[in-house]
Amino acid sequence: MGRLVPAVTRALDILELFLEGDGTLSAPEITRKLQLPRTTVHELVTTLAARNYLVAVPDQPGRYRLGVRPYQLGSRYAEQLDLAAEGRQVARGVAETCDETVHVAILEGTDVIYIAKVDSTHAVRMVSAAGRRLPAHCTSVGKMLLASLPETELKQLFPDGRTLTAMTDNSITSPTALRRQLAAIRESGIAVEHRESNPDVSCVAAPVRDSAGTVVAALSISVPMIRWSEERHAELSELVAKGAAELSDRLGYRGRP
Repeated sequence: MGRLVPAVTRALDILELFLEGDGTLSAPEITRKLQLPRTTVHELVTTLAARNYLVAVPDQPGRYRLGVRPYQLGSRYAEQLDLAAEGRQVARGVAETCDETVHVAILEGTDVIYIAKVDSTHAVRMVSAAGRRLPAHCTSVGKMLLASLPETELKQLFPDGRTLTAMTDNSITSPTALRRQLAAIRESGIAVEHRESNPDVSCVAAPVRDSAGTVVAALSISVPMIRWSEERHAELSELVAKGAAELSDRLGYRGRP
C-alpha cells in the first residue's frame, strides 16, 4: 500500500463530517471536531469550496454544506449500483443457459471487483463472492477490462521490469507478456483465462459498454476444468459475448465495438 497523503486525508475527514447532524458546519466547528490547526482548516475549506465540494449556506454567514461535486460523485456511484442490478439479471439468464458460474466485474486500479455473481447448480463449481477483489491480470474479466485501456495507462499500471503477482503457476507475471495478450484480446473481443486465478478453473469474458461506448465492466463464465473443452470454449465464448451485449444494451449502448 502506498503512502497516505495527509492533506487529502484531512480534506476527506472534513467532507465526512457533513454526513452528521444537519449537514452544515462552520470552520470553527470543523477545527474543534478534527483537532486541526485553524489555518489548515481554513485553507482546506477554501479549496473544497473552490472545487464545489462545499458551498456557503445562504443567510448563514460562515457556515457550509456539501456542494454539487459530491452529488455528482454519488450519482456515478449510483450508476454502478444500477450496473450491478442489471448485471445480476443478465448473469442469471446466462447462468441458466449454460449452468456455469457467471460474474460481472469492474476495474479499480490493477484489481477487479466482482459486483454480481450467479452460481452454477453443479456440485463442482467456482467458489467466489460478489465484492471479492482479485489482481486483474490473473482473471478473464480483468484482462478484458485492461484491454480497453490506452497503452500509456497500461504502462503506468504495469511498468516494464515489474514482476506481477502470481495466483497460480499459470498466472502472467511479465508486463510484456501481459500486453501481448491484451493486444490479442482486443483483436478477438474475448478474454480467456486458463487456470490463472484458480488452478482448477478456466474462464471466458466479454466487454460491457455504457451508452457512450466506454467499457465499464466485463461479464465472464467460469468453468471447472472437468467440464472444459475446446468445444465448450467456443460455445461459451459465443454465449458470454451475447450476455455482455445484452447488458450493454440495458446500459444504453447502441453502437458497435
